[in-house]
Amino acid sequence: MTADTPGAGDGTYGEPLAGQFDVLLLDLDGVIYLGSSAVPHAVESLTMVQRTLGLRSAYVTNNASRTPGSIADQLRGFGLRLSDRDIVTSAQAGVRVLRGCVPAGATVLVVGGPGLKEEVELGGFVAVESASEQPAAVIQGFFPDVTWRRLAEATFALRAGAVYVATNADLTIPVEGGIAPGNGLLVGVVAQASGVQPTVAGKPEPPLMLESVARTGAQRPLVVGDRLDTDILGAGRSDLPSLLVLTGVSGVADVFKAEGLSRPTYLGLDLRALLEPATRAEVVRDDTGSMTSVCRRTVARIDDERLNLVGDTGDHGGAPTGGSWQFGVSNAPAAAGLWLDGLRAASALAWAARDAGLDVDCSDVIDQLQKSRPRSE
Repeated sequence: MTADTPGAGDGTYGEPLAGQFDVLLLDLDGVIYLGSSAVPHAVESLTMVQRTLGLRSAYVTNNASRTPGSIADQLRGFGLRLSDRDIVTSAQAGVRVLRGCVPAGATVLVVGGPGLKEEVELGGFVAVESASEQPAAVIQGFFPDVTWRRLAEATFALRAGAVYVATNADLTIPVEGGIAPGNGLLVGVVAQASGVQPTVAGKPEPPLMLESVARTGAQRPLVVGDRLDTDILGAGRSDLPSLLVLTGVSGVADVFKAEGLSRPTYLGLDLRALLEPATRAEVVRDDTGSMTSVCRRTVARIDDERLNLVGDTGDHGGAPTGGSWQFGVSNAPAAAGLWLDGLRAASALAWAARDAGLDVDCSDVIDQLQKSRPRSE
């Protein structure tokens, strides 16, 4: 048999996942908070990581509308211990990009919130609001109160030859009420109206990850996020390991669809995964070329071009070896661990099959996992 998942071994490592790294690079929206509310288990888990492992956390966000100080204040209000310097924003990464495009002291038209304007000015540029100021560049970031007039001014400046930088291109953003339109949609409006495509600073592009590593001095960072298309892909493009938590945008079906660099190294329900043993699935091939995926005692295999979960689930409420994998919705740690092992094993096999050019039906397993997903409360 040959293993298709590098470093997977038997799937479990004894020390906590966070213990393998020196810095956590954590996304905010959908990982730490949703709007004004903390994500369940986020604060307690990070506090325990800090207390028991002494690990530094940096908070890395594509949201450029707020200042690092205001973000840090909100996190401290949840009970987290951090300094303003632990916040790294796409506004800061956007200024890094500007420095490579226009000279110091140049005028920059800012489309965004106070956090973006502050970083532009701290970076040595002159922030303006109108195309009549003949800006050398336009920088656009998320701001919920952006107006049509400001989008129009950006379009005028770009048509006149200004350089275009976007802090991020997220199409959506998770908020308390659900999933809302993100900066990427408004960037698309300006790009289409002006005919100019921006250089993007935020995730998944490398500048924000490079800025985060430079500011923290990380040697072994772990990227933690809720989005495959930004956090996880950004980690992949920067050659960094990643943990996807299922508390924000990306869900079970998205994990199965993930391609290439957008596939996470680790999967977790929430930030409690940082305190649990590092667990991954191992995909193996037998002498006939058939593939099987194993994560601890959970097994995924392909039968008649259909992906199935089978295996010994012990005393966690599942079926015996060789039977179908199933259990009811539960918050019990054992049940949650079994559910995650099912997701890890099945998604790893789905990825391997797709990479091998096999057409495998995963719909039943996806439906089974979605219906039995443990509640994170």
